[in-house]
Order: sequence, then C-alpha cells, then structure tokens
Amino acid sequence: MRIIAGRFGGRPLKTLPGKITRPTSDKVKGAIYSMIGPFFNGGRVLDLYAGSGGLSIEAISRGMTEAVLVEKDPRAQAIIADNIKITKSQGQFYLIKKKAQQALRLLTGPFDLVFLDPPYTEEEIVQNILSLEKLNLLSEDVMIVCETDKAVVLPQNIGQFYTWKQKIYGISKVTIYVR
Repeated sequence: MRIIAGRFGGRPLKTLPGKITRPTSDKVKGAIYSMIGPFFNGGRVLDLYAGSGGLSIEAISRGMTEAVLVEKDPRAQAIIADNIKITKSQGQFYLIKKKAQQALRLLTGPFDLVFLDPPYTEEEIVQNILSLEKLNLLSEDVMIVCETDKAVVLPQNIGQFYTWKQKIYGISKVTIYVR
C-alpha cells in the first residue's frame, strides 16, 4: 500500500498483517478519489474507522487541511501513528483512540469529507450518518464515502443524504452520499 497522489505521493504505508483491518487497496483508493476529487482546496476529513489511516492520509496529500482519524484497535493505532510520521506533517492529523460511537460525542465539526469503512461484520453506516447529522458535524457540501462488502445493500436515502455515486470493485462496494 502507498500514498497514490499529491504532495506525499509514492510514500509507502504500513498495514496490519492478517484480517484485523481491511485496508483499502490502491486500486479502490484511486477509484474513490477519481469519483470525489481528485484534489481539494482545504477542508476537514473524518475517517471514522481509520484502520491504517490510508484514506485520510491520501486526503491530506491531495489538499485537505486537517484529518481526524478514529480507531479503537491499539495495534492499528500504532500503524496509523507510523503512517502519519511518514508524511512529516503530523500537525495536520489528530488520532482519537476510541470506538466510533464514543468518538462522535467528542468531535466538533464541520467535516467536508467523511470516510465510513467499518469492518464488514459491523455495518453501522446508517447509524453513523444519522449521528453525524444529528450532532451537526457535517458541512453543507459534505461527501460521505462508504466502503462495504459488495453484498451490503445501503438505503438510497439516509436522513438528508442521497446516494450520489455507487461502484463495485472486486469484493468492495463504494457508495457516496451527498445532501
């Protein structure tokens, strides 16, 4: 795995061995950024199930200003810390070492880009989006990028949000919600 583009492009990223996290492949990550960007002029990103941190590190590399990464697993937290060091821009990243629902109560918005990539066994996307909306953590123009198993069927609409784009890549499905 690596950072694909932007000012950190080409730098390698660490991942946890085994199936503890499910890092987004470079192919899927590239496809996501082709759909939503590919580059940004500032903004805040929230990665609610950060894993290795690759999605939000890529967002900072491509022009986002600040990233908040949430991860409950201590081994993944260590990998995220190592990956953030690779950027040499640690001040742009904030790691919250809690479960997603606990972290939501600590956050202040607004976020312009949100990644929801829960482990396939923990499909909490609908609940997460409704919580983010209720807590006023989302900017008016937010994009919510959800990565799930391709068999998962997400609703067309969740709260104020509707499915803007959806694509399948191998075993993964990417669904993007906007207002």
